[in-house]
Amino acid sequence: MRDFIKKHEVWIFLTLAPLLNAVVTYANSKGIVEGYAYQHGRFFALLFFLICVVTFTRGIKGVKDLFRPMLIWKINPKWYLFSLLFSLTICSFTLLLKSFYHGIDYSSLMKFDFPPFGISIMLLTWAFMGEVVWVSYAIRELSKTLPPFYASQIIGFFWTCWWLPSVLINVGVISDLPIWALLLNMMGAAGMCAVVYGKTKSGVCVWILQFMLNMSLLILPVSPTVGGAATYSTFAVLYYVVMLGFMYFMNPASERVMRFKPNPQ
Repeated sequence: MRDFIKKHEVWIFLTLAPLLNAVVTYANSKGIVEGYAYQHGRFFALLFFLICVVTFTRGIKGVKDLFRPMLIWKINPKWYLFSLLFSLTICSFTLLLKSFYHGIDYSSLMKFDFPPFGISIMLLTWAFMGEVVWVSYAIRELSKTLPPFYASQIIGFFWTCWWLPSVLINVGVISDLPIWALLLNMMGAAGMCAVVYGKTKSGVCVWILQFMLNMSLLILPVSPTVGGAATYSTFAVLYYVVMLGFMYFMNPASERVMRFKPNPQ
């Protein structure tokens, strides 16, 4: 059994992770896990489950590998700037298209509304756990046998599946997310994480990129709740198309850094 789990580790994790959130979400619907415990508990449960799996198959060394990219922060500052502004730029361009299509004054759409500090910290925490689970582990692990693009798209699909129970009950997520647009957005997000990680090897940079994806949807009126489903869907399409461009011209497969590297003995 141990050899089977070790051989198919990443696929077992990817299969069970969405089921884990489905269980936690079901507990929420029954009033067993509510409020703060549900908002944050599903992320901690996901990370804890991953740590348990990796500890079982690879021991403490494997757990250290999960967090090692977070120690790499001395990179070209342009990548930090890129991670901070990428999603905001896509949001801004989405609103520009909206202003042209509907004949709305662009300046009236470009109103920055920063969320409360507590929500920002919450999103930062979620992004940290998301980086460790979906990028530092899942994309890197799949990239051992698959090109980073295909690895990232598979992870984007399972990432969406993990979110799906929360989206269906409309709790703990941005309200009224169209599922097809969410899928496209998560596949785009996974692809951009693969590109940035491939060029920087830095989990910190990917952490910022993920954090700003969620923040941008709140800072500017792009989410379905504020901007409407069509605006969010347009954003998701643009994000994905731009990701394809970056993936083509900055192919992380050429960097050969998506794979786990053994520690020197």
